[in-house]
Parts: sequence; C-alpha cells; structure tokens
Amino acid sequence: MSTLNNYITVAVADGTSMDVYVAIPKQGSAPFPAIMVFQEAFGVTSHIRSIADRLATQGYVAVAPELFHRTAAPGFEGSYTDFPSIMPHYSVLTTETMEADIKATYDWLQQQTNIIKNKIGSIGFCMGGKVSMIANMILPLSAAISYYGSLTQPLIDRLSELHAPQLLFWGGLDKHILHEHTEAIVKGLKSANKEFINVDISYADHGFNCNDKASYNPKAAKEAWAMSLAFLENNLRS
Repeated sequence: MSTLNNYITVAVADGTSMDVYVAIPKQGSAPFPAIMVFQEAFGVTSHIRSIADRLATQGYVAVAPELFHRTAAPGFEGSYTDFPSIMPHYSVLTTETMEADIKATYDWLQQQTNIIKNKIGSIGFCMGGKVSMIANMILPLSAAISYYGSLTQPLIDRLSELHAPQLLFWGGLDKHILHEHTEAIVKGLKSANKEFINVDISYADHGFNCNDKASYNPKAAKEAWAMSLAFLENNLRS
C-alpha cells in the first residue's frame, strides 16, 4: 500500500500556527483510524516522517505536528550529533504548550471525513514518548505508544488520567532513563489500575528505533515495531 503525504497548517489555541506532516493511505477504504506521531527533540525529521509513512502503509492516517513551531522555522530538523543546537527550541517547551499542540492536532483530525473519529491513537519517541503519554491523558484516545519517553517521571501523579492502553518501550542500556525511573512508571500504572504493556529491551540503548543514530539497533527496532503494529491493530481496529 502506497501513501499520499503533504503538510497542512493548523491553528493552535494560543494564537500560533503549526505545520503538520500528514501521511494518508493511498489504497484501502476510508474512513481510516488515525495516529498522531510525536517527534524526538530533533524535530519532525526524516525518521519521524518515515514513521508516519510506514503507518500509512498499514492503513492509518498518520500526522506528525511540528512541536517547535513557536521558535523554529517550518521544516526544522536538528542534527542528531549536535544537541546544543536544538536547546533553544527544546528548553522552552512546557506541558501547557505541548497540550495545546496535541489538542490542535486532534481537533484537525476530528474535522476530517476520512477519519474514524473514535479510533485515534498516538506514538512518540524520546521527547515524543512523553508527549504521547500526555496525549493519552488529555484526549479520549484508543491507544498510545511511548518509545523511551524522556522525563516521564513528573507524569507519575497523573497516570490515573490515562484513557487508553499504554505501550512502553525502554532500552536496558539507556544511560538517560534509569531502570529506577521506568520502574516508578510501572508502579504508578499498577497503582492507577491502568492497562499497559511494559517492554524493557535489555540489549538496546536510548534511540534504538532511529536508523539515523549511532544507537540504532535493527533487531530491537524490528521487534518493537512488530509489537507496536499488533497493539495498534488490537486497539484501533477492534
């Protein structure tokens, strides 16, 4: 199944405008389930766009909002080897601005005739893993996936707000997200009596899914992707 992709611009409640990468199945019968794809700290890179494209080949409308739109030019892509260069954009993000961007993306999806309105999910990577979890808290999603979500510990007190099952992937070799942090998330999910799947891949590092990073692990990426597709199938097509 091939895809149609392009950018659209949506209005955000704070008066800003945000570009969103959109990938639509070229074949198959609409309406489709939809998935919001949330970026790493490096922007809506070619890797993030490829995630959206891959989801579209599976029959989902996939949308990737540019969360740095307040400080960066449209189409911004930071370098994976130059973290300081993305700090002017990354450092000013707040939970409030993330929530505004999430809601603007979701609202746009709700306006589309080719979307199944009650079958929307999210997936995010690194910074976007946290954003995906926040989306699951503030929206009536049907599924949410977080790959090595950074700085998710502050969300522990809000885990009772999750609407949909949450799939979590962590790298056991990750020096940025410690095992004690992931265990705290798991404990919080259990205490909140939420549906979740927690996957700790012992041989993978942070960013294992990104083939543009030195930490890419093709085996872990393949295994995690297969589970992600099964999770989405179970929750967005049932």
